[in-house]
Amino acid sequence: MSKAEEFSNRWGIVLASLGMAIGAGNLWRFPRLAGQYGGAFLILWIFFLLAWSIPLMMAEFSIGKKYKLGVIGAYSSLGGKKMSWGGFFITACTLGIAFYYAVVTGWALRYLGLAVENLGSYLGGEPTIAGRLATNPEYLNEYWTNISSGSWLTIVLYVASVILGIYVLTKGIQKGLEKANKILIPSLFVLLILITALSLSMKNGFRGLEYMFSIDMSHFSNATIWIEALSQSAWSTGAGWGLIMTISSYSRKKEDVALNTFIGGFGNNTASLMAAMAVLPAVFALSASDTEAISFLQSGNQALTFTIIPKLFSTFSGGAFLSTVFFLAFFMAAFSSLLPMLELFISNLKDLGLTRQGAAVRAAVFCIVFGLPSAYSLDFFNNQDWVWGIGLIISGLLIIIAVLKYGANKFKKEFIDQDSDLIVPKEYFTWTLTFNVGLGAFLIYWWMSQGYAEYPWFDAHGNWNLFDVYSNASVVTQWVLLLIMGVIANKYLYRIFVKNKA
Repeated sequence: MSKAEEFSNRWGIVLASLGMAIGAGNLWRFPRLAGQYGGAFLILWIFFLLAWSIPLMMAEFSIGKKYKLGVIGAYSSLGGKKMSWGGFFITACTLGIAFYYAVVTGWALRYLGLAVENLGSYLGGEPTIAGRLATNPEYLNEYWTNISSGSWLTIVLYVASVILGIYVLTKGIQKGLEKANKILIPSLFVLLILITALSLSMKNGFRGLEYMFSIDMSHFSNATIWIEALSQSAWSTGAGWGLIMTISSYSRKKEDVALNTFIGGFGNNTASLMAAMAVLPAVFALSASDTEAISFLQSGNQALTFTIIPKLFSTFSGGAFLSTVFFLAFFMAAFSSLLPMLELFISNLKDLGLTRQGAAVRAAVFCIVFGLPSAYSLDFFNNQDWVWGIGLIISGLLIIIAVLKYGANKFKKEFIDQDSDLIVPKEYFTWTLTFNVGLGAFLIYWWMSQGYAEYPWFDAHGNWNLFDVYSNASVVTQWVLLLIMGVIANKYLYRIFVKNKA
């Protein structure tokens, strides 16, 4: 079956891939991790781009291009009727991320509103963020605390973000997703260049770069940095999400799988580095000492982008204008990544026979309802980020297993090389996939063996520690429940998403 909708040209799908990859993960998550671990993290992050993300992205792109179905249908077509549960897990894992990622988009809107308000105060000669910080140095930290938990305005903006995304996608692929990305992605790169230049020009800003690229060898013995580097690469590039599978299902027949994958992967990493080069120098420039800056960065502060950037812009004349521009860019980045997450859900619902409009409405309702807990509680948000961010490793392993089951060399020849001008060595593709099976399993085991909660499995009373934010018990329970649901529904999934589409 061939979908009627498709991108108009190569740049349409390239921009869609970049829009999917370049988002809040680059401006919000990556600077925080680079700030915690410095150059050691960067080395592992680049390694995982080449060893994990790009091979997976090539596989996903070619699967979607081949079968022209949503993730469940496309994965089941490759893996066979006994593996439909895998497509279900990949889809559900990505939706789990979409539910809380929409909240980040709502946060971006809140800070855009703050920046616009600050611009109005600046133009009207009223107290600005700089004035508030002068009287209350904790103003921005308090603002973040207020909006990240229990804020109904944040919930309203989160819902508005979802509805706006659904509205764009009801326009279709060319008039909706492709048209939006032609505006969002170029604008984002221009603004990142501007912010980076500004941060590096500040006094002591260069120390941020020195810190960012310095390597502490002791980090390499820490399981967390390996997991964070792999999950960040997967999280940011979209490897293992099924998003590229969804986007490529709308590709033209003659589309270069390998070239598009490398453009998307390296374009995403470039944006991440630019974001870190904007934020980390600002931390050093605004801190009283290098020790204070390093302490702040290594705390893993989740609000790094939300507190440092407004403070940065408050320090110079005209900063109110640039602050508004930055958070507009941040919202556009988050929104451009939210769109393919919603499209993944819509695509699977369309495979059930629904119209695009009908599928879009159902996707909106589902996303709003299941995202509400993350919008209201930062603890719930952090738990979902922990569970499904690491869950991407399992999703990636499922895709790898399906490709290896088909035959890696055969898959590369029939799926990837058919229309590719850029031909990667077969050894690179097959060896990395085989290596990643052991790597992914080992890292998950290593990560769980560390215990990131006080009671990883059972609480002080011997009860299963299900409701701890970072407990292994919480993570495994949610993974296992999802897998059980998929296995139980396996025959139904194959019949509905594959057999009935033949």
